[in-house]
Amino acid sequence: MGEPPPKPPLRHPPGAADVLHRPMQLLKDFWHLISTPEGLKSLIAWGGIPVMAAIVFAETGLLIGFFLPGDSLLFVAGFLASPAGGHALPIVSVILVLTVAAIVGDTVGYWIGKKAGPAIFNRPQSRFFRRDHLLRAHAFYEKHGGKTIVLARFIPILRTFAPVVAGAGAMDYRRFVFFNVFGGIGWVVSMTLMGYFLGQIGWVQRNLEKAVLIVIVLSLMPVFVHWWKARRAAKESEGAGGA
Repeated sequence: MGEPPPKPPLRHPPGAADVLHRPMQLLKDFWHLISTPEGLKSLIAWGGIPVMAAIVFAETGLLIGFFLPGDSLLFVAGFLASPAGGHALPIVSVILVLTVAAIVGDTVGYWIGKKAGPAIFNRPQSRFFRRDHLLRAHAFYEKHGGKTIVLARFIPILRTFAPVVAGAGAMDYRRFVFFNVFGGIGWVVSMTLMGYFLGQIGWVQRNLEKAVLIVIVLSLMPVFVHWWKARRAAKESEGAGGA
């Protein structure tokens, strides 16, 4: 008689450490995908313009999308559309589709705020609803009015909550549409074209992550200048009133 077939090796059930490690690793991989230029390149190569449009829409229109990339995604998309990026994307299509996604996203955010009304400011904070971010956006809106819709385009997190605040604050819809379209075009065009033209510089190609951070800081400069001028005007007004 022949030898009996060997028994298959025993498979031990995964321990608690293995079970916890898997979702943590998935979260780590996902964060790397959306927070680094290399990760964004892979994401864009996989999903193309439709995935980029979905991200821009979610970041600008859905309250849970505040953590998604905006400026960095647009800059990297512009870089990939440039000669340095191998013309991997058609720049005109990128600008047109992502502009529409940004405008539609803000519109959805406005109507979320409009339907919820002022009661949304009293909603308790949770994992998927950041009341603290909403209140910061409300304070910014109270100070800057309709211009918030344009200025917030260049401020991460604030651009997610600004249209909701505008809707909850009963901002006139026609006025909102004007600021929304103007801000959406300005944001998408400026960020993608910076990626397109700056991406052809050798230093930027070698230090894409640093370049993205610099661009984000530069994009915030107009907002800081506006804030500084408003603060200076307020101090001068207080001084004149006290005289």
